[in-house]
Formats: sequence, C-alpha cells, structure tokens
Amino acid sequence: MNNLSQNKRLFTPEIMESLLITLKTRFEKNMKRHPKLDWVDIQKKLESHPEKLRSLNEMERSGGEPDVIAFDEKTDEFVFFDCSSETPAERRNLCYDHQALEARKEHKPVSSALDMAAEMGIEILMEEQYQHLQSLGAFDTKTSSWLKTPTAIRNLGGAIFGDRRYDHVFIYHNGADSYYGVRGFRGSLRV
Repeated sequence: MNNLSQNKRLFTPEIMESLLITLKTRFEKNMKRHPKLDWVDIQKKLESHPEKLRSLNEMERSGGEPDVIAFDEKTDEFVFFDCSSETPAERRNLCYDHQALEARKEHKPVSSALDMAAEMGIEILMEEQYQHLQSLGAFDTKTSSWLKTPTAIRNLGGAIFGDRRYDHVFIYHNGADSYYGVRGFRGSLRV
C-alpha cells in the first residue's frame, strides 16, 4: 500500500479539525486571493463533503498549501488551488502521465503527475488556471509545474509545464516522459 492510500485511511476527526484550522488561517492571511468570500460559507461546504476534505488534506500533506481562489456561481462551488510558493515538494520528480511512465525503459520515476493527481482526487491545473494563479502572486520562481496538456500535443509525445522567471510567466514543452527534481504539479479542487 502506498503512502497516499494509507493516509486516506488515517483521516481522523482530529486530522480534519486540524486541517480546517490550517485552511481558515491561510484563508484569513491571504484575503487578496478571495476578497468577497466568507470562511463560514466555505467551512459549511467543506464539512458537508468529507471526501473533498480528504483530497485537501492530501494537497496540504504533500506541500501544496491549498487555498480558495474563486467561487463559481454557475456550479455553486468553491475552487481551491495549490498556492505554495514553489511546486509542492512531495509531488516532484514525476513524468507527465501513466503512458509516459510506462514508456520509460530505465530510471522510472515513482509515479506520474496525472496518476498522483487522480489518486489524490484532484485535477492538475490547466494553462488558463495556472495563468490565473500567477495573477495572484509570484509562484514557481525556482521550480516548474506540469500543466494539463492538450490532446494534440500529448498525442505527439509532448507535455506542457509552466514557471515564472524574470517576472514573466512562461509555458514550455517537454517530452512527457521527462522528469526533474524541480518539476512537480499543482492541483485544483472544486467543493
């Protein structure tokens, strides 16, 4: 059993309470990310969706520092993104997807970004979401994050990632089977 599966089993009421305190503290410290939202509404929604709290706990446990970045009125959902200054430390050294992982003949990483995101119950950020995150602050100034790759690019063996250098957000490409110590992924979760 891997650490993620084991941690899902160990999601106790005490861990949930601690997570809610951490999320509330981060929410209050970063009001510029969500100026018109109220924590009381968010906590009610979270408490009514314990499976989403488990996913947020995995985001937190792996270094993502999740925070609310929007409320989608159409779907009545709060949107959380990983808001750690650098790509989450426990989600680095991953190739893009399972196909890329299986294609590696040697020196395989432990997993892929898409596989790990699915196991956590989150979605990897799309390019537009990554650009929105970067409008809220300076993220990935020393690291980079895999992004949801358009099918046409993936079908040709590539994948995209983003970072921030020289006070500018760059979107690049790489072989989907590549992996680096400074590249991970950021996730999103709707509650």
